[in-house]
Amino acid sequence: MDTENNTNEDFYRPKTFLLIGIPGLEMAEFWMSIPMCIMYVLTVLGNSAMLLIIMPQETFHKPMYLFLCLLSIIDLVASATTTPKILCIFWFNDKEIAFDACLAQLFFIHSLSMMESTILLAMAFDRYVAICHPLRYTSILSNSTIVKIAILAMIRGSLFMAPAPFLIRRLSYCRTNIIAHTYCEHMAVVKIACTDTTINKVYGLTVALLVIAVDIICITVSYSAIVWAVFRLSSKEARHKAMGTCAPHICVILISYVPALFSFFTHRFGHNIPLHIHIILANLYILIPPMFNPMIYGARTKEIRRRIITVFTHTHVFSHTFALWVILLTNPCCYA
Repeated sequence: MDTENNTNEDFYRPKTFLLIGIPGLEMAEFWMSIPMCIMYVLTVLGNSAMLLIIMPQETFHKPMYLFLCLLSIIDLVASATTTPKILCIFWFNDKEIAFDACLAQLFFIHSLSMMESTILLAMAFDRYVAICHPLRYTSILSNSTIVKIAILAMIRGSLFMAPAPFLIRRLSYCRTNIIAHTYCEHMAVVKIACTDTTINKVYGLTVALLVIAVDIICITVSYSAIVWAVFRLSSKEARHKAMGTCAPHICVILISYVPALFSFFTHRFGHNIPLHIHIILANLYILIPPMFNPMIYGARTKEIRRRIITVFTHTHVFSHTFALWVILLTNPCCYA
C-alpha cells in the first residue's frame, strides 16, 4: 500500500489542465476576444476563398497555386485547433481541457507549424527554379513532385512532433495543473511539471534547430541565388517583374517566422519579458499568419486578383449590394 502511495506521489497525471488565459489581463480578455474573433472569421473566409478559387480551375493547377492551397489547408486546420478554445476561455470562462486533448492540441499546433515551414521552403525553391532555371521549371516541379512534397511535409511535421506527447506523459504534475496560457504550447506545459524536464527542453531545442533553423538557412540561400540572378538581368523591367513575383512570398515568410522565433526565444531566454506580453504575442503568432497569407497572395497575384473580380462580377454581388443600399436609403419603412 505504501509503495502504491509513493508511486502516485512520484508520478501524478491530472485528468484536466486549466488554461487560465492571459494572467493580469482578465478584465480585458472579453474586449481582446472581439478582434481575435474577427481575425478568425477573416482567416476562415480568406483561406476558404483561396481554395474555392484555385481548386476548381485547371488553369491554376500550377506549382505556385498548389502550394497556396496546401498553405490554406494548413492555416485552416491550425486556426481551428486553437482559436475556438481561446474564444471559449474568454467568453464562457471554459478553462478546462482534458489531459489527452491538451496533448493532441499541442501535437497539432507544432506539427502543423512544421508542415507550414516545409511548404514555405518549397515555395522558395519554386521561386528559385522559376527565376534561375525557367526552361526546366515544368520538368522539375511537376504535379507528382508537388504531391511528394505535400506528403513529405506531413510526414516531417508528424514524425518530429510524435515524441512530444510521450515525453510529456512521463512527467509528473504534482504541484499544479494550471497552464498560464490560452492554449497548450509545448514549453508552457513542460514548465509546470515538478520532475526533471531536461529531456523535454533538449528535444524542443533540437526540433526547432532541425526544422526552423534549417528551413530559414535554405530559404536564405534560395533568395540569395534569386537576387544574384535578378541583378544579372539586363532589362530593368524584367528585374522588377522577377522581384514582384517574390514579394508576396517574402512577406509571408516574415510574418510567419518572426513571431515564431520571438515566441521560441522568449520561452527560453526572455525571463525579463512580462508573461502577458509573451502570451499575447504567442496568440498573434497563431492568428496573424493564417489571416494575412490569403490577403497578401490575393492582393499581389494578378491571376488570383482577376479571378476574384470575375467571381464577384458573375455573381452580381456588387450590383445586389448597391441595390440593397438604395432601397434602405430611399424607403423609410425599412427603418421601422
